[in-house]
Amino acid sequence: MIGRLLGSRAKRVQRTNPLAAVQTPPSAGVLSCRVLDPVNQPVPQAALAVTDTTGRKVVEGGTDPFGSFMAAVPAGEYRLAVSAEGYAPYRAAATVTEDSLTSLGDVTLQIARPPELPTPGDWEIEPTHSSIGFTARHIGLARIHGRFNSFAGVVRIAEQMDRSAMHVVIDAASIDTNVRMRDDHLRSGDFLDVARFPTLEFYSDRFAHRGGNRWAVTGALSLHGVTRTVTLDTEYLGLGNGMEGEARAACRATTELHRDDYTVSWQTMLARGIAVVGPTIKVGLDIQIVPRG
Repeated sequence: MIGRLLGSRAKRVQRTNPLAAVQTPPSAGVLSCRVLDPVNQPVPQAALAVTDTTGRKVVEGGTDPFGSFMAAVPAGEYRLAVSAEGYAPYRAAATVTEDSLTSLGDVTLQIARPPELPTPGDWEIEPTHSSIGFTARHIGLARIHGRFNSFAGVVRIAEQMDRSAMHVVIDAASIDTNVRMRDDHLRSGDFLDVARFPTLEFYSDRFAHRGGNRWAVTGALSLHGVTRTVTLDTEYLGLGNGMEGEARAACRATTELHRDDYTVSWQTMLARGIAVVGPTIKVGLDIQIVPRG
């Protein structure tokens, strides 16, 4: 009877042991924390990075729906960095010992102060420090990366940011994937057909704030003679000054296009039925703007 009670108690202890949830190799311990917002609600999907004393990243991951994070790491000294959309970054130091739990307890993130917006007026894209790139799937395996080398654009910043507008024009013939034969094919009637449609154009007057430094910029993209509504998932990076002291602002943006939506439908198949070119194109923009002279 006593043996059964002791055995049952041991099992209960084992189930509540925090180390039981993590496979801990020899000479390792467990680092944990719970990430909360200023009103003590959990922050799910917060990003965490654990680095050693040399700055080398040892572990990275995210919090679960309850804001919790737990990872096994070799015994030693570490730095923990926590980040989440709309919150100021958090950093802490921790010492992890063998076969033990090192808990930082509750980590409370503070609301980040939104970056200062550009002053109202006309701003233009500064092409030297901007890029418009894309990625496409090739034969179901590799990704092909490309860019457009020639483009121009103007952003009209309104007194109320959500009433701003932008117009971007891209030279279709400037497409560049670093392979001349492929670029010639992309310029042909099978794809962009630059002889008939020399430019791609994007116009937007819908800037919607998503919180923090995130914006949704929705507008009309004209490509290959077809116009469709597209939303750019945009991260505003703030204001700065150039080498000569001129004001500039920067942002990053992404979106995904479906080739068939723009009747860019050329395709061929490999013998085993895999498409040579994937149906979707991921677009990424890194943009700097300066006041229009």
